[in-house]
Amino acid sequence: MTTVMEQLQKQDPSLTTTGNGTVAVLFIHGFLDDQSVWDDVVSELAAADVQLLRLDLAGMGDRSGDEGPYSLERYADDVARVVGGLDRPVVIVAQSMGTLVAELVGVRHPDKVVGAVLLTPVPLAGTHLPEEAVGPFRQLGGNTEAQRGVRKYLGGGLNEFGLDKLTYIGDRIRPEVVTHLVDCWNEGIPDAPVESEFSSPVLIIRGEADPFATAELVSTAVSPRFRRVHEEVLSEAGHWPHVEQPRNVAGLIGRFLTDISEAPATAPGEANTQGWINAFASKSADDFGEAFHRDVVLEASVMRSPITGRENVKAVMSAASSIYESLEFTQQTVNGPRTYLEWHATAFGGLTIDGVTILTKDESGQIVSAAIHHRPLEAALRFSAELGKRIGKAMGESRFYSTE
Repeated sequence: MTTVMEQLQKQDPSLTTTGNGTVAVLFIHGFLDDQSVWDDVVSELAAADVQLLRLDLAGMGDRSGDEGPYSLERYADDVARVVGGLDRPVVIVAQSMGTLVAELVGVRHPDKVVGAVLLTPVPLAGTHLPEEAVGPFRQLGGNTEAQRGVRKYLGGGLNEFGLDKLTYIGDRIRPEVVTHLVDCWNEGIPDAPVESEFSSPVLIIRGEADPFATAELVSTAVSPRFRRVHEEVLSEAGHWPHVEQPRNVAGLIGRFLTDISEAPATAPGEANTQGWINAFASKSADDFGEAFHRDVVLEASVMRSPITGRENVKAVMSAASSIYESLEFTQQTVNGPRTYLEWHATAFGGLTIDGVTILTKDESGQIVSAAIHHRPLEAALRFSAELGKRIGKAMGESRFYSTE
């Protein structure tokens, strides 16, 4: 019988795995690299009770012959396919451009990805350097001498062996692919959220001598986006700390894994609560639907009567979330099957709306009822009227307050 791992490796022959622990650690390489950049870190972690997985992104490493498109979305699809096929919690370890992929995958699988280690990270929105700055990066493909020069400049702690290894890896990548890879990390994800939708713990590892992922870049455009983040700085390390100081990096990853394992276990249905929170960021009806029981009931202070059924509630929540200009969940409390979420939002050009949402779940963790309370009254009435304009014909205009 074919195992899940054999099926995954059939889909991506570059996927390699060692160990068989209770947690999977999946490594994602960065720009101009391949999975072999993690060799020394993986060796240091070999004795840990974890499953260690690596793969090459399309256009690099053993997949250097793969045709395009070469995009963050494609890379996230490939990695998400692996994560979805695993039968254990996953910690993603990624570097540079790979950190963008890691965040995208973590958002897609909040129930599976329990943590992320981001080395020398790039902002999800991209660096947006001017063309005169990124132009030389576009010309690196097929230019061994130029690649070595860039590696030496960015890798403050690279020795000659490390320089040789990284240059050899990068030299395998076709020039036309390199151009697209530069666009990946420079342009990033359009309309990237100010606050990351990934809510699990994040460890950021930065090289003190890295002139690219600098302290300023990380502190202003990366760290503040995550809710549960810790940063470590390695002295005398540059942009490739996993190659420059693999033992130190492995030690930090090992400590991070221990911290996660010692954290309180996830409560039943907690993933669906997080799915509800993430859905407000995506404003997607389908994302709301993943958390709902088929016969879910929605009550709200902005509606005169309840809405029942998964599809109806999905439509209402998607429309409601699109009215908010901003929404932040500020407090969360769990009491048996009920989760209480306190939130603060703005709409209608900055009008403040505060509220409390009560989610009730069944034994499987699916949401069977949701009660949403808005305040103050003026904001609630205006919200009700706007919601009626958007979905009143489909859901019944009498359910909503009218200004007419």
